[in-house]
Amino acid sequence: MVKKVSKSTRQYDVVVIGGGPAGLMSAGVAGANGAKVLLIEKNEELGKKLLISGGGRCNMTNANPNHREFVSKYGKKGDFLYSPFSVFGVEKTIKFFNNLGLKTKVEPGFRVFPESGNSLDVLETLIRYARNNGVEFRLSAEVDGLKKTKGKITSVVLKSGEEIKAKSFILASGGKSHPETGSTGDGFKWLTEIGHKVAESNPSLVPIKIKENWIGDFSGITLENVGISVFQADKKVINKKGRVLFTHTGLSGPTILNMSKDVGELLNYNSLGSQASKLESGVKIAIDFYPGVGLDEMHEKFKKLFEEHSNKKIKNLILDEVPQKIFLKILNLLKIDGEIEMHSIFREERFALIEKLKKFELRVEGLLGFDKAIITSGGLDLSEVDFKTMGSKLYDNLFFAGDILDFDRPSGGFSLQLCWTTGYVAGKSAFSK
Repeated sequence: MVKKVSKSTRQYDVVVIGGGPAGLMSAGVAGANGAKVLLIEKNEELGKKLLISGGGRCNMTNANPNHREFVSKYGKKGDFLYSPFSVFGVEKTIKFFNNLGLKTKVEPGFRVFPESGNSLDVLETLIRYARNNGVEFRLSAEVDGLKKTKGKITSVVLKSGEEIKAKSFILASGGKSHPETGSTGDGFKWLTEIGHKVAESNPSLVPIKIKENWIGDFSGITLENVGISVFQADKKVINKKGRVLFTHTGLSGPTILNMSKDVGELLNYNSLGSQASKLESGVKIAIDFYPGVGLDEMHEKFKKLFEEHSNKKIKNLILDEVPQKIFLKILNLLKIDGEIEMHSIFREERFALIEKLKKFELRVEGLLGFDKAIITSGGLDLSEVDFKTMGSKLYDNLFFAGDILDFDRPSGGFSLQLCWTTGYVAGKSAFSK
């Protein structure tokens, strides 16, 4: 896509570190405002993580029209974002991409995707925007750190020993999720070295690993609009409704990812108890295949169903709400012989089946790591950032954008909107210095 340029001795107005969505946005905006910009990326190509976002479809933003509700998705720290969002929010983001020729569409949950459903189109739009605004790219260039003097950053030092000077610097090197894309948290080390506070990074939106060794048999199965409850010590502590995706090791999907941090906290709390209590209780996730349908209604529904198909073997019963693989596993767990005709099923067995369909329990082993995390928590202490400019309060020519900032947020387009907004404001502010 973008060819490496030769080393340049030019004096730059702005140097951007990081070629992901936040870095590309900030570089393009700074260039559009007349700055001479260099973007440094350690990978051989730009936007590796952007390409895999949204399963390769790129959930660009979330078009929820309720501004306060949108900001609340970032938790209490969302208050920091009112200023940058007022400058470049969701509406302006969508218009920005549309004006560059990228058509978008809105899907359930206000999730916005490129009309093509291909994240490559988003990446190419950003690269073209930056290139058209004169941005130079230095690829396969690893940064070793930042040089400073008296409240200013003076240069970026590459691992090759080369120093690159500029008037302003934008740090958009990302967090620690999906390290195979180059997102290894290097920026956190550089910030600590120059005196900024950085909160420890942990996997945040991450799939959940399940103890049952047969869970992999369901890999690739998706359940839509099921009830999802989390139990600790047999007490229900979380109750949601949404989409579940089975993986080789457990559960994923938007609703699972969004509750994973809370599940992790429950696991940590549970680990503090005695060994006996851990074995006895643990953390469990229960799936309700018929959310909103009460037990009385379920009993009537299945009584009628069994009567209508009385001569059919129970293994051949088709339930729209329950994938056949899972239904057969439930029969196996209940020790119900699938070869038995439905008129021969005992009343108690039918009741047990209904109970299992309303509460299909799975034991949680843990959360997967950084390599599977959609985002990570932790990052630059927000109290050290001026959100009107996205500038550092310690260095007046250092700016920040994207995942380097310590924000939690759910899946559904909120991560990329953070990149677009902070990238835009940082790019515009960096050249005003």
